[in-house]
Amino acid sequence: MRLRYVALVAALAVPALIAVGLFVARHGLATDAPLAKGDATGHYRQPPELGAKAAKALEGAVQRVPTPGRPAGDADRGDTLRAAQRPAAAEVPATAAVGPLFYTAQGEPAHGCTASVVHSPAGDLVVTAAHCVYMEGFRTDLAFVPGYRDGGAPYGVWVPTSIDIDPEWAADRDPDHDVAFLRVRPSVGDPRGKIEGVTGAERVRFRPARRLPTQVLGYPNAGERPVACRNTAEAESASQVRFDCEGLPNGTSGSPFLTEVDPATGLGTLVGVLGGKDEGGDERTSYSAYFGDAVERLYRRATR
Repeated sequence: MRLRYVALVAALAVPALIAVGLFVARHGLATDAPLAKGDATGHYRQPPELGAKAAKALEGAVQRVPTPGRPAGDADRGDTLRAAQRPAAAEVPATAAVGPLFYTAQGEPAHGCTASVVHSPAGDLVVTAAHCVYMEGFRTDLAFVPGYRDGGAPYGVWVPTSIDIDPEWAADRDPDHDVAFLRVRPSVGDPRGKIEGVTGAERVRFRPARRLPTQVLGYPNAGERPVACRNTAEAESASQVRFDCEGLPNGTSGSPFLTEVDPATGLGTLVGVLGGKDEGGDERTSYSAYFGDAVERLYRRATR
C-alpha cells in the first residue's frame, strides 16, 4: 500500500521541509483531517477561503525562487536512469509540470503525494490519485507546488478550485477508479491565472497500448527532490497497469506514468498515475488504473 495521506509531523530546515514522522491510514484519515462532502457525481467545488487558508499555511514552508532554465544536467538523466541493471529510481532534476501535493492543516505543512499538470481546454488542470485527495471526504487543505526542489517554489503555489473523482471511488475505494482531477488557481496574483501557461502540461492519452516504455517521476515524502525511473509498463489486468521499479516510496502516489517524454522540456504523454491496485503497490512494484473510458469520462466532467 502506497498511500501518502498524512498526519505528518515535520521539521522545517532552511529553506526545506524535512518530514520526521508519518501516519499512514489505509481506510481512514486522522480524525482531525479537514474534509468536505462533494455531490453525488464525485464533484467538489472548493470555497475560495479554504484555498486561501491552505496557501497561508504554506507560507514559510516553501519559498518563491527564480524560475529555472532547463538544468544542464538534464541530458544526463536518461543515462542515470538506465545505468542500473534492475530498474531503480534515481534522483533527477525537477520538472516544471510535476510537483508534490502539500497537506497544510495537520501539524507543520508537508507533502504526501505527487501530482502533474495535464493539458485541458481551460489550462488549469492537475491530475493525481484519488486516494491522495479523498478518503471519506475531500481534503480541503491541499496545495500543489510544481517544480518543487529543496523548499523552492519556482512556479508558485496553486490551490484547488474544484476536485473530481469517480463516485465508485467514493463508494468503496474501487482501485480501477483511483484517479482524480483538480482544477487549480494561483495562491497569489490574478485568480484567473492558468497553470498550463506557466509550467506547460503533459498530454493525456486515453485507451493507450497496454505495453509501453514508461517514465514515472515523483516526490518521496521524506525527501525534497524528485526521483524517477524508466521501464516498460505491462498489463496487470484488463483494468490495471503494472510498473516494476525499486525505490518509488511513500509520497510518489499520484505520480504521472509518462511515455514519449521530450528530453528538452521534460513533458510527455500521460497514460496513468501511480495508484490503483493496493493504492499504488509497494517500493518494488507500482500500479495505475488503466486510462480507459471511465477515466476519459472523468476528465471530460472535470473540464466542463
